[in-house]
Amino acid sequence: MKKLIIIAGPTASGKTAVSIELAKRLDGEIISADSMQVYRGMDIGSAKVRKDEMNGVPHHLIDILDPKDPWNVVLFQKKAEAAASEISGRGKLPFLVGGTGFYIQALLYGIDFTKTEEDSSFRQEMEAFARSNGPLALHALLQREDPEAARQIHPNNIKRVIRALEFKRQTGQCISVHNETEHQKRPVYDAVFFVLVPPREVLYRRIDERVDRMMRDGLLEEVRGLYDEGLREEDVSMQGLGYRQLIRYLDGRDTLEEAVLQIKIQTRHFAKRQLTWFHREQGVIRLDPCEFSEEAALAGRMEEMIEEHYHMERKYKETL
Repeated sequence: MKKLIIIAGPTASGKTAVSIELAKRLDGEIISADSMQVYRGMDIGSAKVRKDEMNGVPHHLIDILDPKDPWNVVLFQKKAEAAASEISGRGKLPFLVGGTGFYIQALLYGIDFTKTEEDSSFRQEMEAFARSNGPLALHALLQREDPEAARQIHPNNIKRVIRALEFKRQTGQCISVHNETEHQKRPVYDAVFFVLVPPREVLYRRIDERVDRMMRDGLLEEVRGLYDEGLREEDVSMQGLGYRQLIRYLDGRDTLEEAVLQIKIQTRHFAKRQLTWFHREQGVIRLDPCEFSEEAALAGRMEEMIEEHYHMERKYKETL
């Protein structure tokens, strides 16, 4: 199996900086496992790594789509597989970095998404239902059909709610059961899987500080530009944290103060769901970045673990 380094964790846990440091040391390239950083012009709200921060490390699946273009886990898997193969083919080490757990699972386990085909009429019907009755009413339909999927999918993630309903309608099977079955497969990569887990109070403080910094850096102006281009809350790209709340402000439904507060609250809730997701993952290496004096020390420890893992794999194969 081809090698793959995974660096995951909740938002604001420090994935970006340590992944760049580690990729630089190990001659690697980074594949983004983030559902928003694929979009051009959505830089501040997605906490997209800047060119001057990359330190010469190539990044993939960043700035490849316009905000009106579709993006989902199937497209991610296809492009991430191609990127990992191309990176490995050049003798480099692929790094998968991000906080979207389902994306990471899709690549690591080679999850099969070919069981159903898209039913555009059903999706349009459900989208119309959500517009008329609200996302909570749509989510209630999923709660009735697949309670476990409803627990895992946020009501505002209309795209995934509809996908889960569509899967149940076409197959009679809960998508949560299907995903768990796929997850029981052996990984298709020889991966070293790190999850960064800072203490909850530290994480929440970082989130609040990050939101304040984003607002100072011009997040409202970024969202206003997208709004002026015709993008609205129902667009897939506008489902991202920060974008959805500020569009409510631009629509006149919330004050700016309320919108910023909701960004902080919803981001903390999102981080909590990310922690729950990664807590279920088996065979991962959980690290508290606060236990290290600096990023270089954390990267050094991760480098030791990676070298130990692949050395042991090599020794094991030599005995066969």
